[in-house]
Amino acid sequence: MHKIKKIVDLSWEFTADTPIYPGDPEPSVTVATTLENEGYNLSTLVMGTQTGSHVDAPYHFSNEGATIDQMELDFFLGDAIVVRVTDKKAEEAITMEDIEPYKEQITPGKIVLFNTNWYKKRGTEEFFHHPYVNGEVAHYLVEQGVRFIGIDTINADQTGGTEFPVHDLFSEKRLMIGENWAYFDRIDFENPYIIAIPMKVVGCDGSPVRAIAVEWED
Repeated sequence: MHKIKKIVDLSWEFTADTPIYPGDPEPSVTVATTLENEGYNLSTLVMGTQTGSHVDAPYHFSNEGATIDQMELDFFLGDAIVVRVTDKKAEEAITMEDIEPYKEQITPGKIVLFNTNWYKKRGTEEFFHHPYVNGEVAHYLVEQGVRFIGIDTINADQTGGTEFPVHDLFSEKRLMIGENWAYFDRIDFENPYIIAIPMKVVGCDGSPVRAIAVEWED
């Protein structure tokens, strides 16, 4: 039986200040009932389906695409490889040259995480001018059997652009994207096991997740 050695939380906290894509619903947490008045504490949460750390289902970019509740749960957990691209600058593409050192580890079913460290720019305008995955890389990953990618930026594609090659491809191929994750730089061990289970919301384009990286005992 596997024993857990370490867990790294890869998720933003949920508050009114949780970073969101421009134009998405503003998150809030308010008091609904209190122990003193109603006999129990309860809160009201307001969020979009892609508030904070989240996953995109194919339906996000296609009316014919699968919704988040239709995606098999085995999409959302598995062995991962962290591609370190922390030298990328604002609006700079992640290219095949960046993937080259990791090609042997990019195998069918592997979850690929792009570590840009851009999450550290939260609260600045530059946060929205992040590095992004180019179309060539997306096609290569799909050809290698990758079903799920995650990135520590607000968007896998370029924010503010007019084309969304990563979203279009992953939607067409019925694959998953995780965005607005954080703390990939804290994964200081090899072969992390990722768990990022969405809420069972029906008929929707995505869901917030609590994404974690697990290190197993040898």
